[in-house]
Amino acid sequence: MKNFQIIILIVFIAAGVFGLLVFSGAIPLGSSGGTNGASGTVVLWGTVSLANISTALDDFNRVNTGFTVKYVQKDADTFDQDLLEALASGTGPDMFLLPDDLAYHYSNKIYTIPYQSYPLASFKTTFAGAGEVFLNSNGILAFPLTIDPLVMYYNRSMFDANNIVSPPKSWDDFSSLVPLLNKKNTNNQITKSAVALGQFSNISNAKDILVTLFMQAGNPIIAEKNNSYYSTLSDNAGYSSIDLSSALTFYSNFADPLNTIYSWNKSLSNSQDFFSANNLGIYFGFASELPDIVKKNPNLDFSVAPIPQTKDANFKLTSARVTGIAISAFSKNLNTAVTAASLMATGDFASEFAKALALPPARRDLLAVKQTDAFSPIFYGSALYAKSWLDPSPKDSNNIFQTMVENVLSGNMEVYNAVQDANSKLSLLLNQYNTSQ
Repeated sequence: MKNFQIIILIVFIAAGVFGLLVFSGAIPLGSSGGTNGASGTVVLWGTVSLANISTALDDFNRVNTGFTVKYVQKDADTFDQDLLEALASGTGPDMFLLPDDLAYHYSNKIYTIPYQSYPLASFKTTFAGAGEVFLNSNGILAFPLTIDPLVMYYNRSMFDANNIVSPPKSWDDFSSLVPLLNKKNTNNQITKSAVALGQFSNISNAKDILVTLFMQAGNPIIAEKNNSYYSTLSDNAGYSSIDLSSALTFYSNFADPLNTIYSWNKSLSNSQDFFSANNLGIYFGFASELPDIVKKNPNLDFSVAPIPQTKDANFKLTSARVTGIAISAFSKNLNTAVTAASLMATGDFASEFAKALALPPARRDLLAVKQTDAFSPIFYGSALYAKSWLDPSPKDSNNIFQTMVENVLSGNMEVYNAVQDANSKLSLLLNQYNTSQ
């Protein structure tokens, strides 16, 4: 471990020198149509199927004749461990496709593009807001490629049968639909549910739904100051815990049998399966889940709409998963890796990559292209106002959010105290990772 830390120090000294060369113009990053002296072969790792992006990659290499990008497909289940071990041994890739929930984890192993060479204003003009999850005080951790927004899938046949003309646009309107869509048997058991909210373990994307509610309340979950990250789920962070308590109360009410909006409990199957079985009116899922939903029930009559918003809010927001292309600080061909990543994100590759994955692109100009199919207009529109957050450890944070919900449902904690407990645990998690970075 000590030797690895020494290697990291040496690499970052070299990266710093490279950054100075970029800033000075000796290595002009992102010149229009230029390859900035890039040459040789650079290796890109990712979990995306090679078959899906081979055409986009071939086209990219055909246009950029001075160098070659070689893609290596890795197993999604072992990607994190494989990458860590490869970087530690000096055999890692020059670039890798980075999901936003690994950005924090790899921040000290990524060559950070300084704002002097890629201005912050240019980044924000080029990419939608969700891509800003890859920004920190020092620069850019990755160039965003795709945005996978959280949207509202709804059962058209259930809506029609209950004379519901259109999906709800606000959470207030949303709550009024619940009594219409809920159906129970003679034993008072739920047979058809309006929505899967309130519980955690059998609700797909439960953490993402809660994060959306919290962010709609104006809380970013994680913030950065002086290159250190901290939890904002506390009044001490300058954000209102009252708003978060209201959001958590709203969420948990859907699992309260005494509440008029009660619609979900632990005995029901997984929410996506329940939706696919034609038993759930509304399912909150990511755009990327569309093929799975169709595959599970090709005859399901459903559509998609934007996530409901807080009534009278002056902004719109939903959660998203973002994938970017990051440059390894350990690359032995850093100039070519930086050039390739920049060209891939700002050229035709980004468009072809997004189309291959059937996801909205991260670039604003590509999001402006009119879509004509049944689902993409909602996906693209949602991507424009989507946000993400720098999750320090997806598994650990999932446990924190689950404990928060279950403490409220069990009566072990009042809502406010449950939020503060989650804040303390998230802060501890961040401290552990800040120390190890």
